[in-house]
Amino acid sequence: MSILAIGLMSGTSVDGIDAVLVEIKGSQENIEVEIKDSIETKYTLEERKELLRVSTEETSDLQSISSMNFYLGKKYGEVVNNLLKKSGYTFLDIHFVSSHGHTIFHQPYKGSKTLDKANTLQIGDISAIADTTNIAVVGDFRTADMAAGGHGAPLTSYIDYLLFSNRDTSRVIQNIGGIGNVTYIPKNAKREQIVSFDTGPGNMVIDEVVFRVSDQKETYDKDGQYARKGKVNEDLMLFLNGHEYLQVKPPKTTGREVFGSHFVDQIFGKFGHLDANDLIATVSDWTAVTITDSYKKFLISKGNELDEVVIGGGGSYNPYLLERIAYHLPDVKVGIHEDYGISSDLKEAMGFALLGYQCLKGEYNQLPSATGAEHSVIMGKISYTQPEAFDRMIAVRRD
Repeated sequence: MSILAIGLMSGTSVDGIDAVLVEIKGSQENIEVEIKDSIETKYTLEERKELLRVSTEETSDLQSISSMNFYLGKKYGEVVNNLLKKSGYTFLDIHFVSSHGHTIFHQPYKGSKTLDKANTLQIGDISAIADTTNIAVVGDFRTADMAAGGHGAPLTSYIDYLLFSNRDTSRVIQNIGGIGNVTYIPKNAKREQIVSFDTGPGNMVIDEVVFRVSDQKETYDKDGQYARKGKVNEDLMLFLNGHEYLQVKPPKTTGREVFGSHFVDQIFGKFGHLDANDLIATVSDWTAVTITDSYKKFLISKGNELDEVVIGGGGSYNPYLLERIAYHLPDVKVGIHEDYGISSDLKEAMGFALLGYQCLKGEYNQLPSATGAEHSVIMGKISYTQPEAFDRMIAVRRD
């Protein structure tokens, strides 16, 4: 039996929502997935500013967080409905929707106070999605991993394992979204051999610098055009390389609370006098360095072979960034997801459809070796607001 599902992804770059309609067959680790259709919905400037505001401790407030949780849930539901109109399918054809939600806070460690536990918060209420679409929804994946002592990230490591395992090649699968995260898959790998962690900033710092030097007219460095015109400033590079996160050993995870606007405030406070293109060139090369140095420190130096780097996410469309990664890894083949027949734009949304599928099948869908969890868990919570939606969802389990 074929299962039709829709995966939703809203990343830390806060650029928009990816929705993908997929057909899934198989079980456990023998799964086939085919993309049937997709749609990308950009956030409006107002939505983007509000999401960034509620993701920043200094500017957020409880009412805004609660309101955005429901606003996004309804918006995600509308995106699903728009995808169905585009594809020619109806809600009656879809077995479930799987949504990552939008991360506004992620603290993977216990604080100093008794009540300050490791925690995470993704907004985009799944009941609001379910009610808007009349389809059962799986979501809020990270909390199950954190309940088992994990960091709640990187979650796509399991998807990388399903899609990129190879008997003869050792690979790293590098996602460059707002944050960079890597999955190391040794040749002929078993689940427990997978290593994964957040390498540091992906596009986040680059995008914020571009946003500021362009007087808020541009949100990213298209094709690396500005970085290519600039020169790397050694003093700024030295400052950036001193960031404490880069010295932390895996498993580890990070987010906007570490590399967001307050971090860019520090950059402009010390180096705001630099030429705009030099700023962009430096933070772009630094992003490449955080990625390649993490391989050298935490993988290669431990005796792990590395034959290929496969890059996905928005950063894979930045030629300058790809060139700098290849420059810092002269003996390793560097490619992108499209070289392997997988869309960088859609991979994470497709991945969350697979995570939701495994949840409904009652299968483990994370890798403790990647997240640091004490044991395997089934991630995901489920919401359905109509009996018919429940029936279609249950069909996944019976399949």
